[in-house]
Amino acid sequence: MQRLHQLQIPFADITGMFLTHHHSDHVVGFIDLWLTGWIGRPWGKRSIPLKVWGPEGTRQMAEHLPLAFATDIRVRSGNYPAQGVKLEATEISEGLVYDQGGVKVTVFEVDHGGEALMAFGYRIDYRGHSAVISGDTTFNENLIRHAQGTDVLIHEVTMAAGAAVENEEMIRRIGNNHTFPQQAGEVFARTKPRLAVYTHLLLFGSARAEDLIPATRTKYQGPLEVGEDLMQIDIGEDLHIKRFAPSEGGQPPD
Repeated sequence: MQRLHQLQIPFADITGMFLTHHHSDHVVGFIDLWLTGWIGRPWGKRSIPLKVWGPEGTRQMAEHLPLAFATDIRVRSGNYPAQGVKLEATEISEGLVYDQGGVKVTVFEVDHGGEALMAFGYRIDYRGHSAVISGDTTFNENLIRHAQGTDVLIHEVTMAAGAAVENEEMIRRIGNNHTFPQQAGEVFARTKPRLAVYTHLLLFGSARAEDLIPATRTKYQGPLEVGEDLMQIDIGEDLHIKRFAPSEGGQPPD
């Protein structure tokens, strides 16, 4: 929500969301988007239901959140659009799950493997270009199949350095759930994206973000960026990367 505000995107303009999995650190912000977008801060109220697509458990979440916030919804409902606080959940499985206005979204299973938890990655295709988001995953052959020939592959990564490497149990647990740079390098080498981007940086011990690219180069020599908050990548015949520069005034967009 803070990042949307920095970009001056009205919360109410977000009318749908795709979930990768149901770990709390990936969904707690959803509540803020849902309710704050409804009451219209800033720049307008949501007047239609908020749609959410995700794995098993998405429908249950959408059914119970209004119960958890029933008091808040009740006291506000006279002043805000009744439809805007509704949630419309769709539980999805692998395949094409969205096809509107030339935008196609394909979901595929990945392996967030330390737990019995369904986890997804997504491929978005539009006008002959595409981007793939890995979600949380270990090294995954299914992701490699779905990411072939993509323009931009956005992949999670984890790294440990220093004393943290000596904790064999922690390294084993991390490796069962996430992807080390050398493994990601193999993913990139086999999918050959026009640009690879790291996100969801999970760093342990003395590991630093600037260590990720050198560690990846053992397997992959192509274009690679470490993602930053609000980094923008324009995909067309050329790829343009823009880093966020805060604007002055904080006024809503024209």
